[in-house]
Amino acid sequence: MPPLPDSEIDAALAALDGWSREGDEIVKTFERPSFPDAIAFVGRVAELAESANHHPDIDIRWRTVRLALTTHDQGGLTRRDFDLAGAIDAVG
Repeated sequence: MPPLPDSEIDAALAALDGWSREGDEIVKTFERPSFPDAIAFVGRVAELAESANHHPDIDIRWRTVRLALTTHDQGGLTRRDFDLAGAIDAVG
């Protein structure tokens, strides 16, 4: 799956709530009500990622979870990143 052109990336980002582009990644920060809830959320993301065989970079800081998606083996953003972002939003 080749990297998407900028025009398709912009269109895909417009369809997602709260995700932004940082270079060759899309990122979103989730604020959870408590640390245990943040960890539970990461567990749900992990299940989605494992099912998709596509894994985000995850940074947890107390109640804040930052996710970053890119398709490393393609050297940029692909449809897989946006599909997983949408699935994450659905369980978020």
